[in-house]
Amino acid sequence: MRLSYKRTKSLKQMRRSNDAPHSRDRTEMKKINLLWLCAVITLITSEQVSATDKPNVIFFLVDDLGQRDLGCYGSEFYETPAIDQLAKEGMRFENAYSTCHVCSPSRASILTGKYPARTNLTEWLGGRPERDYEKLHHGEKITALPESEVTLAETLKSHGYATANYGKAHLNKDPTTYGFDEAITGWVRSYYHPFSPTYSKTLPAQKGDYYTDKLTDAAIDFIERNQDQPFFVHLEHFSVHDPIQGRKDLVQKYQSKLETMKADGGPDYILEPNPDDPALSKEAIKSLEGNDDHSLHQNSRVWWVKQKQDNVEFAGMVEATDESLGRIRAKLKELNLERNTIIIFTSDNGGMSASNQYRGVNHTRETLDARYASSNLPLRGAKGWNYEGGIRVPLIVHWPGKTAASSMSPAVVTGTDYYPTLLEMLNLPDLPEQHIDGQSFVPALMAESYDRGPIYWHFPHYSNHGYQSPGGAIRLGQYKLLEYYENGTVQLFDLENDIGERNDLSKSQPARAAELRKMLVDWRKQVDAKMPFPKTATSKPARGARIEKPKQSK
Repeated sequence: MRLSYKRTKSLKQMRRSNDAPHSRDRTEMKKINLLWLCAVITLITSEQVSATDKPNVIFFLVDDLGQRDLGCYGSEFYETPAIDQLAKEGMRFENAYSTCHVCSPSRASILTGKYPARTNLTEWLGGRPERDYEKLHHGEKITALPESEVTLAETLKSHGYATANYGKAHLNKDPTTYGFDEAITGWVRSYYHPFSPTYSKTLPAQKGDYYTDKLTDAAIDFIERNQDQPFFVHLEHFSVHDPIQGRKDLVQKYQSKLETMKADGGPDYILEPNPDDPALSKEAIKSLEGNDDHSLHQNSRVWWVKQKQDNVEFAGMVEATDESLGRIRAKLKELNLERNTIIIFTSDNGGMSASNQYRGVNHTRETLDARYASSNLPLRGAKGWNYEGGIRVPLIVHWPGKTAASSMSPAVVTGTDYYPTLLEMLNLPDLPEQHIDGQSFVPALMAESYDRGPIYWHFPHYSNHGYQSPGGAIRLGQYKLLEYYENGTVQLFDLENDIGERNDLSKSQPARAAELRKMLVDWRKQVDAKMPFPKTATSKPARGARIEKPKQSK
């Protein structure tokens, strides 16, 4: 039996723990000895089990894809036949969530089974710089996923899986650090070749090549090379993140489609105020809509949110991503692997209907399409916000022979849950101390009774997508409470009857609001969540904060 370096290292570390005299009592020593023995047995048996007994796993993660950006979730503009077909053959979830409204924390939760507040990886890496006009310092944070975390990839690798990470890992270190055999990853500056210097050697391409297509080529190549052993492909598509550049043939298709569509009489954009401030009157909002001045809107803390799905560039990105799934499924069928491959399709957070750039006055349609991706309606808000538009995501699970075709689940699930769920699906031992915040939703996949209990969010930073205050949230059953850390404002919504989060019940149901807020506060204490803190004349930013360099005078 040949052990990888990382597995050998962890066993050695366990042995060193056993050899430390006087550092633990006998009970602890027995536990460590038992752990070490179990680890050895697991490694031996994992090498002996036939590869045909182990299902393959493809985790198809799309960046910034809103739940309503898919045909099977109600989009009438974007066409997603391959994704819709996956939903017809598997199970679609209505109440799936990311653990954060931005990417890095959400991605870390998938790999670790832990909430961002527990790992302290609470913001995208490297993060939004602190601004002078913000009243609070951002909460303390780490700037890379710790190597000590035993990731999902590392666990599957220890059970004989070939592992690959392609696309936007965005955890500040090479994915091979976290248990992946192969990785092609990095930031995308253009979806057309050259994509960025990062990919010059890892993703060979030529003029005219489209990034999403080339990344799919790499994933298919990995599947072909590893078809005789179980594999885990973590395909983290950079699409549909900006730069918003659709594939040219598809953009042309959607331009023609848009021209034939009946015009929607509603507003293209609306202004959303910061809910942590006193409510603005309708008259004040109307006045701000007519005076689209950046400084004025900054002082009023309002932000533009897109209301229509009519961006032809974004539509081209969505359909190219859909084609990627279709091509991968076709390859699995060609290799006779389709019936032995689990596919999980989801997004890292909600859609970017509120840009990380200001809308500005008198901008052309082309400029606005480059800044605002889509609309999340009927969900409120966007990526970067704790409203449903920022955290509710699509989730489709295809587990051949297990999930009923064309089934829909109302179960509440979140990003920490994939780790224990996959281990149960693969009949592998769980690691409760690792995926401590996760809960297997296999009962939901089997159409059995399932109650996840509460799920939580914590974002001790100002968002990059508007002037929202730092805040957190809890969902328990049909109710969701949001808390804002600058002024202590809370909002309470009944998602079963108000999915658009427009009817705040915090005043009419104070007891329920108090109960949920106490649960949220208690949870933050339990996981040692780091909080933002007031700026003073002598205060300094917390560890991990990104500080904007002063502009050089000309």
